[in-house]
Amino acid sequence: MATNQETAVIKAHMDRIPSALSPELVERIAADRASGYVNPYRCNDDQVIRRIDRAADKGTLMRPAFMRDTEKILHLPAYTRYAGKTQVFSFRSNDDLSRRGLHVQLVSRIARDIGRALGLNCDLIEAIGLGHDLGHTPFGHAGERFLNDIFHERTGRYFFHNVQSVRVLDALYGRNVSLQTLDGVLCHNGEYEQRVFELSDMGSFDQFDQTVEDCIATGYSAIEHLRPMTLEGCVVRISDILAYVGRDRQDAIAAGLLSPDAFDDGRGGAYNSWILTHASIDIVEHSYGKPRIEMSEDLFEEIRRAKRENYEKIYSKGGIEGDSEAELREAFVKLYDRCLRDLNSGDESSYIFKHHISRIEQQLSYYDRTYAWQDDKDQAVVDYIASMTDGYFCELTSKLFPGLEFPHRTYINER
Repeated sequence: MATNQETAVIKAHMDRIPSALSPELVERIAADRASGYVNPYRCNDDQVIRRIDRAADKGTLMRPAFMRDTEKILHLPAYTRYAGKTQVFSFRSNDDLSRRGLHVQLVSRIARDIGRALGLNCDLIEAIGLGHDLGHTPFGHAGERFLNDIFHERTGRYFFHNVQSVRVLDALYGRNVSLQTLDGVLCHNGEYEQRVFELSDMGSFDQFDQTVEDCIATGYSAIEHLRPMTLEGCVVRISDILAYVGRDRQDAIAAGLLSPDAFDDGRGGAYNSWILTHASIDIVEHSYGKPRIEMSEDLFEEIRRAKRENYEKIYSKGGIEGDSEAELREAFVKLYDRCLRDLNSGDESSYIFKHHISRIEQQLSYYDRTYAWQDDKDQAVVDYIASMTDGYFCELTSKLFPGLEFPHRTYINER
């Protein structure tokens, strides 16, 4: 807990970040719009790059190219499952706590607000925002960590939810999503804050596929250097941080983990409104008309401070709590081994065949593609486990391994 003097220093720093655009920029934006000015750095629909040049995916007046990507994403089974996946807190039955589905909507909304002010392509922003976590595991980053540990120990490769999100869109469902959307999804990396977001030179699927392989093979050394190829991807990347840094505080308070006065800035749950307003203003003020996305030093330092405090007070203590973490890790290990054994034995009565492989094969058959699960059975197991909701995971592991028990959920006691 910060002292009164420390809180006063933080507030003084935060007060330096404006809550409204400067009159000069307001006048400039108004004049640009009146003249029909188009941001020369935006990604236009006619710049779309797809893996397959398919007539059905051509943009039209009614359905522009990147709007088609959004619609492809919305109709995926993986999108539906967002609603059943942890954002931060697992094993809590409070319906007011955020789930992964709300998070991606918030990211999309925040990014669209910023993108509209900057004159960017909001259809592309929406597609990246809604698709960026499609490959996330059940139980949030704890689940991601468990699955990566197992996968890496067995294969030497790495599992990251952003890479898996690309795989969901590009390989598992074969939706022919654009390179720009896939690149934004891969590079969203909300765990890595930067003050200035410069663009990469990504321009082809050959480059992209090699980048994905590098992430799988080398891990963080490749992940931490990812840069989006579009300003739209850059806006989603910073919006991912903005969407969770304040909202997670509200959820921690609602979950009873922390009291409203536990945070050093003294704003409690109201910090969410503050950061969304001030950060959006700051980013637009410092990025308008530029070939990059940037923010002030003051905002950058505040985001770093707030994230650091969240890690100390929420992420290191919330989510998978107490003995539940060890039990859940054990469940991931057992389930991985069981699924791999069923694949090796060809047991088609197994849930991995019934609930995963057969469904993926059916989806791909619409596009004359196949799921080569036999060529990489470890990857097939990862595909299955990563696709699960929290509830499905708990029910399946309890059925397969009756000795495993997860915390009892009681709505009344948590209200």
